[in-house]
This record gives sequence, C-alpha cells and structure tokens, in this order.
Amino acid sequence: MNTSRAAWLFLAPALIVLGMFFLLPVLAALILSLTDYDLYALADIRNLRFVGLENYWTLLHRPLFWSALGHTVYFVAVGVPLSLIASLGAAMLLNSPLARCKPFFRTALFAPVVTTVVAVAVIWRYLFNTKYGLVNSVLDGIGVAPIDWLGDPHWSMPTIILFAVWKNFGYNMIIFMAGLQAIPADLYEAARIDGASALRQFQHITLPMLKPTMVMVSILTVSGYFQLFAEPYVMTEGGPLQSTTSVLYLMYEEGFKWWNLGSASAVAFLLFIIMFAVTAVMLRLSRRGGEV
Repeated sequence: MNTSRAAWLFLAPALIVLGMFFLLPVLAALILSLTDYDLYALADIRNLRFVGLENYWTLLHRPLFWSALGHTVYFVAVGVPLSLIASLGAAMLLNSPLARCKPFFRTALFAPVVTTVVAVAVIWRYLFNTKYGLVNSVLDGIGVAPIDWLGDPHWSMPTIILFAVWKNFGYNMIIFMAGLQAIPADLYEAARIDGASALRQFQHITLPMLKPTMVMVSILTVSGYFQLFAEPYVMTEGGPLQSTTSVLYLMYEEGFKWWNLGSASAVAFLLFIIMFAVTAVMLRLSRRGGEV
C-alpha cells in the first residue's frame, strides 16, 4: 500500500500538468463544439447557446469542408509514400559501408527537421516564384516555359508536398537508421553466400525486419501529414482558388478569422475522428499481416 501511494505521489505532478494543459483544453473544446460560441458570445457570454450536434451537421453539408478534406487526403496519400521512400532510401545509403562522412550527411539531412517551418517556407516561396525564382530560372535555361508553382491550382499542392517531404523526411531517416542497425549482419552475410542479389536481400531481409519500424513511422507520418497547416498558411494562404485549404487551415479560418469558435472546435474533433479511424485501420492491417 505504501508503495502504491509513493507511486501516485511521484506521478501526481505529471498527471496534474497533463490534466491542466491537455485534458481540460480538450474537454473545453468538446463543449465548445456543441455551442454556437462566436464573436457575440465572446463579447457577452449570455449570447452563448447550446446547439448540440448542429455544428457537425452543418460542416458535413458544407462543400468547403469536403474540399478541404479532399486536399488533406491528397496530401497524405501522395506525401506519406514519398516521405517513407525518401527517408528509407537515405537511411540505407547512410547505413551502407560505402558511405563516407556519415556524421556530416546525417546532420545535413536532419537539419531541415529542426529548422523553423515558417522561415524555410518563405525561402521556398522565393525559390518557386514565377518571375525571379531559382527553379524557373533553371527551367528557362533548358528551354522549359516558366511554371506558376504556387499560383496554379494544378501545381500548388504538389509544390507544398515536395516542400513537406524535404522538410520532414530526415526525422524518419534517423528512425529507419536505428532499425537498419538493429538487423544482424549475419543475415546479409548468409544471403550473400547463398547468392542472393541486393534486391532479394532487401525484399526478404530488410523489409521484413523493418516491419515494426515501418508501421510506427507510417502511423507517425500519417498523423503528422493530416495536420497540414503551416505550409499552405505561409506559402499560399489556402489558395489559389482554395486548392491548398486543408482541414486544419479551415479550422484556423473558422476560429481566428471568422471567430466561429464552436464550428472550429467541431472541425478539430471531426479531424480527430478521421485520424483515429485511419490509425486504427493501419494497426489492424499491420496485425493481420503479422498473423499471415
């Protein structure tokens, strides 16, 4: 009994912090999502009304929400595989015995992760500027007409995806490197003795041994990419023609541009439900694959 009390005493500070700065705000947001909390209620709390699930019902019948969800799903569906391929490829290159100056390249490839998103996004805006951007200058040098990367609805989201992959793949690269270094070298040596090619070693040794790491990295990447906000906010402001408006960007506009805090809270919880469902499906599929 004394041991149990001591354990709770040691856990109490952390539990208090979690309760104050996580559980209470989440509970407050859930309550807000069931009200019409807006600028009028902010000025006078007596204007606040309980509306139940009306905010959710309105959002589900709002074309802009489905458009934002479509943009977010597109960003996740394209960006996550590209990020995983880039991070795994970089990890394998740095883990190769042929690689030189590994500490330098690890630091260089990881540096974008710890760089401020806003600062780097501003630089990318200049790089992809239609008139004086470096990318269009290179294309012009090889005879390709300038492309309006951030002003054309067809190119704006691919440009943001490219930026997000470059910005974040270094984090997954470090995790993959740890997973690769945990694979026994004897397995590769035995495969080489049996005459297995590098491709077969990758298929039958690297991928199966990396499966737990791959599942964890995939879930973390999907969760992070569903929360797309800073990139379109800085680079395109949700445009052009709302082609880069994500669910989180819609939540920001509802809450801090139009001051519909009840609707913004409903957007947040709808996004949470979607992310929870996708994560549950990914975990279920990974477990089913493990059983097979």
